[in-house]
Amino acid sequence: MTPPKWTLLIHGGAGSMVRSNFSAEQDEGARAGLSTALEAGSAVLAYSGSAMDAVSAAVMALEDDAHFNAGYGAVFTYKGINELDAAIMDGKTLGAGAVTGARYTRNPVLLARAVIEHSPNVMLSREGADEFSREQGLDQVDPDYFAIPERWRQLEELKAKKLGWYDIDMKYGTVGAVAVDQDGNVAAATSTGGLTGKRWGRIGDSPIIGAGTYADNRACAVSATGAGEFFIRLGVAHEICARMRMLGEDAKLAADHVINELGQLGGTGGVIVTAPDGTSTFSFNTPGMYRGKASSAGEKFVAIYGDESA
Repeated sequence: MTPPKWTLLIHGGAGSMVRSNFSAEQDEGARAGLSTALEAGSAVLAYSGSAMDAVSAAVMALEDDAHFNAGYGAVFTYKGINELDAAIMDGKTLGAGAVTGARYTRNPVLLARAVIEHSPNVMLSREGADEFSREQGLDQVDPDYFAIPERWRQLEELKAKKLGWYDIDMKYGTVGAVAVDQDGNVAAATSTGGLTGKRWGRIGDSPIIGAGTYADNRACAVSATGAGEFFIRLGVAHEICARMRMLGEDAKLAADHVINELGQLGGTGGVIVTAPDGTSTFSFNTPGMYRGKASSAGEKFVAIYGDESA
């Protein structure tokens, strides 16, 4: 079998998604958003575009969709503000860019990419990230743009029930994409609003290179979603790549091994992975994960629940 010329995987978060808890409207809306993101990324790859451009396009589409916890759909912190994190990595050059705590950039993934292309740094935070975004001429919005009523309701519910630190219902709406283009280059991008009710400037795994996002042409590209503190402790994204590069494991074996280790520590979530030869996998230990795949071999599907397959 000839490997696909290009492959794209996306996710919109992993968590407690089960059919009994989802309305038809929620199900249809999420699937439509995933399909739009697949189309955006596929359009790039089908016309010989780069993996970096493809993951940027796919994640931007998810950031603009209120069904997902990134960009427009970002959750609120405990103090009622939206703090946005994102990262992107180029497997060809190992160029990486990340931002955390950004508040005014419409599409944080573009800000993360600007860090690679227009700065000597890898990671920028908060006011500095916002200042850099303005200097780069990226699309700025008033913070009210991100303040959608449903996310506010979720914050109020969490506070009223005194549920603990944050989001104990395991709904990790982080979005991400991984791709391999027609030149065999891989890339990964991840974007999130974090956890509902997060406090003290908490930063999860999404913007941390090697934890929630990683890409290396010698192995694979990975984007993660889940209980970030555990992904950071294991360096999940890099660990998967390292197993593939050094042990010769395929994407599924490496990803399943690391997600199993994550579970043993008490962590929950999932990853999407693709290798330069077009092989790819989803791996998660939660009831569901918003996910989708498209390739030049004609594959195209989206799924939510754990019992769905291509």
